[in-house]
Amino acid sequence: MALFDLPLDQLETYRPEVPEPDDLDAFWRRTLDEARARPVLVDAVRVDTGLTLVETWDVTFAGHGGDPVKAWFSRPAGTDGTLLPAVVEYAGYGRGRGFPHERLTWVAAGYASLVMDTRGQGSQHGSGGDTPDPVGSGPAAPGFVTRGIEDPSGYYYTRLITDAVRAVDAVRELPGVDPARVVAAGNSQGAGLSLAVAGLVPDLAALLTSVPFLCHVGRALGITDQHPYGEVVTYLAVQREKVDQVMRTLSYVDGVNLGRRATAPAHFAVALRDTICPPSTVFAAYNHYGSRAGATGERQICVYPFNHHEGGDALHVRRQLEWLRERVPVPPRSYGHAG
Repeated sequence: MALFDLPLDQLETYRPEVPEPDDLDAFWRRTLDEARARPVLVDAVRVDTGLTLVETWDVTFAGHGGDPVKAWFSRPAGTDGTLLPAVVEYAGYGRGRGFPHERLTWVAAGYASLVMDTRGQGSQHGSGGDTPDPVGSGPAAPGFVTRGIEDPSGYYYTRLITDAVRAVDAVRELPGVDPARVVAAGNSQGAGLSLAVAGLVPDLAALLTSVPFLCHVGRALGITDQHPYGEVVTYLAVQREKVDQVMRTLSYVDGVNLGRRATAPAHFAVALRDTICPPSTVFAAYNHYGSRAGATGERQICVYPFNHHEGGDALHVRRQLEWLRERVPVPPRSYGHAG
């Protein structure tokens, strides 16, 4: 794909006016208060993965509406009695939590790790998921983006973002985790979730968000018809009289609006040939990050001029590790052989 969005010098200063509902804070306060009225941890069962250097638990926690959400919790073996910083990781679109041995980068670096399953997803990419979405919706385009899109209270991404916040609540109650040092991380859909969490959890230690989805959605719908944004286009091509209603719902979950409220140090990534999460939508979130909270904290973005939605791939993970190690260090000699 050739370059199709704004030139980089314009992207670096791109701060569009993104519509924000007047009751955004009240909406999310009410939504999260309702979720937090229930105990967060439902179950945590130690599992044998065949890995001798990693300890893993099959976790169930209460998400939106109290619905059970699955996750894998892993930490380096032999760290009993040591409080570790934790990375909560969210999956990309169509993926579930997969198998516990698939995501070991953070554990190998000495962090505890919680990989959240994605309700209703897990059948398009990766190795599957284990969390159903028990809530139905009205008419919707194939996929997840338009499910319940007529009303923010019943919207699929309201449920998923609430799950993501509750995953942070859950990891703080798991063994060996330092609750003051929790990091949110993800790519694409997972990056959009981590960005939303940064805006809704005021004491997050750091944010790792790469090519985030659901940012400056109005702009995305105008310059790309790639899915998942294409699902909204398909829906509105039929539901022609619901444009204002749909855009209002999307404004409650837009990463620009939620990210404006964040205070955690943030590490972004953008790819300039990305037609799935266009670069101007990512820069809109980056340039507005923390502005509503009056945050003066650190933020950094890695730009990949010749890449599509894969962004910086393994090179970017190395950069994330280096960046995070300086800001959220792990205890010395915090991992080793079990027993």
